[in-house]
Amino acid sequence: MQIQLTVNGQAVTLTAAPNTLLVQALREHLNLTGTHVGCDTAQCGACTVLMNGHAIKSCNVLLAQAEGADVATIEGLAQPDGTMHPMQAAFKDCHGLQCGYCTPGMVMNAVDICRKHPNPSAQQIREQLDGNICRCTGYQNIVKAVQQGAAAMKA
Repeated sequence: MQIQLTVNGQAVTLTAAPNTLLVQALREHLNLTGTHVGCDTAQCGACTVLMNGHAIKSCNVLLAQAEGADVATIEGLAQPDGTMHPMQAAFKDCHGLQCGYCTPGMVMNAVDICRKHPNPSAQQIREQLDGNICRCTGYQNIVKAVQQGAAAMKA
């Protein structure tokens, strides 16, 4: 079947099997490998992208469900000149990552959190990131990064 959607600002038409997951389409058809596959059960959040402005776990969404949608991946956050999105810069500056496997999903979810809560408290951040698992950092620096990113996104 053919599916039309917008990915990182570009109109895309994909031909795929009906059971193709959005994460598979992004990684295998569009070579956007920043969206990671962790658990395949929507538990870890490594595959989080923005669909129509909202954080979703792309391993739990069929490509067909994204028909006509606007999808943003970690590759689409930076400016065309390579300047990092404020949330990406905050994760870097605050050392909100270690191995980096969870980072793209964390950043994408953090962007959505800050759109909903422009001044998120540490408690709100922890609650909203509940579906994104990091096995390395202990979350303190991730919370700091989200708060710094929120402030920078308002600037």
